Amino acid sequence: MKRLARFSAIAVALVFASLAGAQLQPGSHMVRDLRITVLSTMLADTAGIGEWGFAAVVEADGRRILFDTGARPQTVIANAAELKVNLADITDVVLSHHHGDHTGGLITLRRALAEKNPRALSAAHVGKGIFFKRPGASPFGSAVAEWKSAFEQSGGRFTEYDKPAEIMPGVWFTGPVPRKYPERNWSGSGKVETPEGTEEDNVPEDMSMAFQTAKGIVVLSGCGHAGIVNTLEHVRNRIANAPVFAALGGFHLFQLDDEKLAWTASKLREFGVQRFLGAHCTGIEATYRIRQLNGMTRQNCAVAAVGAVFDLNKELEPGRISR
Repeated sequence: MKRLARFSAIAVALVFASLAGAQLQPGSHMVRDLRITVLSTMLADTAGIGEWGFAAVVEADGRRILFDTGARPQTVIANAAELKVNLADITDVVLSHHHGDHTGGLITLRRALAEKNPRALSAAHVGKGIFFKRPGASPFGSAVAEWKSAFEQSGGRFTEYDKPAEIMPGVWFTGPVPRKYPERNWSGSGKVETPEGTEEDNVPEDMSMAFQTAKGIVVLSGCGHAGIVNTLEHVRNRIANAPVFAALGGFHLFQLDDEKLAWTASKLREFGVQRFLGAHCTGIEATYRIRQLNGMTRQNCAVAAVGAVFDLNKELEPGRISR
């Protein structure tokens, strides 16, 4: 009996070791300190200006990155100043996709900050497809050539990603996200010229950021046109086979009916999501429905206001009005 008990204990230990080993790729790095502050979203609280757009500052183990640049040229600059967030020392900016509510502040920010630091926001990271031609596009699409040219003339450079890339230990760009599930989070009215021909514009370049932490994966999204479930599954398949601890940002859920929202909530539950901060196009009602369906609380599932903070080692700070 003692031998059997000892064997069982060893077997259990091996199972847990195997599970722990499966959670991260060999040699992968854990981000220890992660703080994300929202600078542009539709809801303003005690500080800042609300708009239909998204931007956030990422601070990961001492490195700082700007994720998206909001819609109106001055919003992020004004909100950062009011929130006392210094942007001048940030060299890297991520553009989740081409739409103007995520790229509208790029040129204004680059020019204003370059006066203080010539390298400020000089390195832009984008998904492959962001510069595809979009015939008959809305102003969101037709402005791409204009801001691309202006950014390069200012001394900025673009790096395009067609697959996941680790830009610093534990910090990843997803690259474009495969569309395994039929999440249709785009207008359906636009066209895009791809190497395969002219197709419906499903925003093929849409990409997010992912962070490997001891608590699980943290995913930051701008609009989630690729679909929140597609994005989280892509991250788990290609970056780290681990639970998703937190999903933050815009996920384009505001137009989903109850059936689709219930399915989405069930997949988030399946992925193990413990923190959910819905900004921009996620939608207020959609965020509250996810909270209800997944048995979450005001402390771990909330709508983001301007100035909302996700800190890996603390509770969510979404803003007083947005819980």
